[in-house]
Amino acid sequence: QVQLVESGGGLVQAGGSLRLSCAASGSIFSINRMGWYRQAPGKQRELVATFTSGGNTNYADSVKGRFTISRDNAKNTVYLQMSSLKPEDTAVYYCNARGTLTFREYNHWGQGTQVTVSS
Repeated sequence: QVQLVESGGGLVQAGGSLRLSCAASGSIFSINRMGWYRQAPGKQRELVATFTSGGNTNYADSVKGRFTISRDNAKNTVYLQMSSLKPEDTAVYYCNARGTLTFREYNHWGQGTQVTVSS
């Protein structure tokens, strides 16, 4: 099993910055992909930024140039640095980890952290 714990959300004014953290524990070795998604009220959950299985990064068009995903392998932590925040970035942000363990694929989510951007 893999457990994910997010932190770093909060309230920020438009144009401001926040950094989200996602600490993974458990069967870290089994993770193939890890990243961030978000869900705004009344909308579907959408990809924000992820590390692919090849170690490359993938960003939603809406956040390119403003958000940066990074990781600290020693701490088993993935970060999302968000800059130039806009009110439309307001959402619950979820950490996600996908992999295979005991021949079964899994898709784990963190508990979510609220990001609110005021205009």
